Amino acid sequence: MNAFLPFSRPTIDEATIAAVGEVLGSGWITSGPKVLEFEKVLSEYFGGRQVRTFNSGTCTMEIALRIAGIGVGDEVITTPISWVATANVILEVGATPVFADIDPVTRNIDLDKVEAAITARTKAVIPVYLAGKPVDMDRLYAIADKYNLRVIEDAAQAIGSTWKGKPIGSFGDFVSFSFQANKNITTSEGGCLVLNDEIEAIFAEKYRLQGVTRSGWDGIEVDVLGGKFNMTDVAAAIGLGQFAKLDAITAQRRKLARHYFATLGKDFEQRTGAQLPPEDYENTNWHLFQVVLPDRITRPEFMEKMKVHNIGVGFHYAPIHLFKLYRERGFTEGMFPVAERVGRQIVSLPMFYAMNEADVERTCMAMCDVLNGPSN
Repeated sequence: MNAFLPFSRPTIDEATIAAVGEVLGSGWITSGPKVLEFEKVLSEYFGGRQVRTFNSGTCTMEIALRIAGIGVGDEVITTPISWVATANVILEVGATPVFADIDPVTRNIDLDKVEAAITARTKAVIPVYLAGKPVDMDRLYAIADKYNLRVIEDAAQAIGSTWKGKPIGSFGDFVSFSFQANKNITTSEGGCLVLNDEIEAIFAEKYRLQGVTRSGWDGIEVDVLGGKFNMTDVAAAIGLGQFAKLDAITAQRRKLARHYFATLGKDFEQRTGAQLPPEDYENTNWHLFQVVLPDRITRPEFMEKMKVHNIGVGFHYAPIHLFKLYRERGFTEGMFPVAERVGRQIVSLPMFYAMNEADVERTCMAMCDVLNGPSN
């Protein structure tokens, strides 16, 4: 039996492990010089924009909403297919989440449905770049400009993705990234927020550490209600080591994605009834390789049968509007049929930097066997 192949696994090199050891030995393990260094290299990558790091890619979105002044009485449009944090942060600031169904091909939010959902109360939109694939950025910002909306890009999965040759995060409004353990680069837990100017950056610093502003040796003031969201130097040291390999990580993931498509063959969808993701090697960083299963097999059944082949499968994500928290707010089954179908049948196949082409071939053979389609 082959060794177990997980759907995701971080790769931390010895140099990064040594760098963490140096931080631990320095006596300064909370936010300090490594955080500042990490923010500097991120800012350079994002074209000199203001960047602040945090202890998650969830609080980054909440803080962006707060900086934008969004709260009670406001509506924020987002997708039903994301990690629940994307909608939860809207509730956290007292605003109302409004869902728009997804595009069946890209699985990202359908921008036509976004425009149709806009009301006089709409103040922002939070698009999610599922599996690292951006939405049509030109159309997104045309809609935002037309209706005077703020955009908080949930780019949690999109570090290394691009739009027309420019890195996601190097343009636009607020852009939130996650560095959680299964992301393309990790700080174990963490995230960053790309901001528009120094004033927003100052507010981000306040919100991430109890609303505190310091001056001199003993000057302290608090003028906003902040939280405890700062990144540690330990996490930043991991991030610096990971970021140095971002280009190599992105290239390897794109190579693996190409091999998935080549191995499965052009007739895979016809043979199995399963739906592959869009074949995009220019903009997508291939954070995930996702397949929507045919209705004849349930996701739990598929995952269990793949486990027999010693292959791990994840799923991203269950439809947010069908969770109890959101049903209690009036959302019901049938409101977003595309999201519900995709959310019921989508699976994430193994995809991580340390994988090789033989791992891809093994996964494809197992999947074809489970779906009762002849493998190549």
